[in-house]
Amino acid sequence: MILMLVSLFASCGTNNKKKIDNSALHTKWELTILNGQPISTEGPIYLELTDDNKIGGFVGCNRITGTFTVENGSQIHFTQLATTRMACHEMELETEILQMLNSVNNFTVVDNNLVLSIGHGDPLATFLKMSDNEIVNKYWKLKMLDGQKVEMAENQEREQYFILKSDSTISGFAGCNHFNGSYELVEGNITFNENMAMTMMACPDVDVDESAFIKVFELTDNYTIDGDTLSLNSNKTGLLAVFEAVNFH
Repeated sequence: MILMLVSLFASCGTNNKKKIDNSALHTKWELTILNGQPISTEGPIYLELTDDNKIGGFVGCNRITGTFTVENGSQIHFTQLATTRMACHEMELETEILQMLNSVNNFTVVDNNLVLSIGHGDPLATFLKMSDNEIVNKYWKLKMLDGQKVEMAENQEREQYFILKSDSTISGFAGCNHFNGSYELVEGNITFNENMAMTMMACPDVDVDESAFIKVFELTDNYTIDGDTLSLNSNKTGLLAVFEAVNFH
């Protein structure tokens, strides 16, 4: 009788044990903080964790693959990590990321943020759930401005462009100066914070109208997209500028 009761209680405990749901992990995560330092890169550094325990993504220069396991609801281990073999000018950040992935063993997911740490210590890395909007996390190169085709000046540092990131920030290059700010995206409508921050470089020999480019963001209130072509528009004045998507990697 005693054995039967012990068996019964053990069975009840097993049946009542809740299965831990880790489905929140299975998405793309964009790196925002590493070893206590905010990460600011031109293209997103991200990990994609799948429901079959595979890891993929981009870590700064190379793409990454591997596997991961989750135990006890908050323990995580990354294994069989491998990267492509591209050589880039700056590799320090990628090396830090790989070291972090090889050392972490604990995670939490709170408010669309994935935090990786060792045990219950300070976070080593924080990731933000990547936006799945079709215009976010793409490099948009300016092609037309005010109805005119844009040609890059010979002595221009690089083409005029912008990038929208998952954390609702925008960064880019206006022809002489770099800029950054914030944006709000809602169902085909987009608005930009008018108070864009810009560097203060002077480029008197570069034939580019930065003010006309920045004015686009002040006037824009909606967009249209067709494949790799993005148009920023104003309900009052119509088409403002046309951009072309360029792949990061």
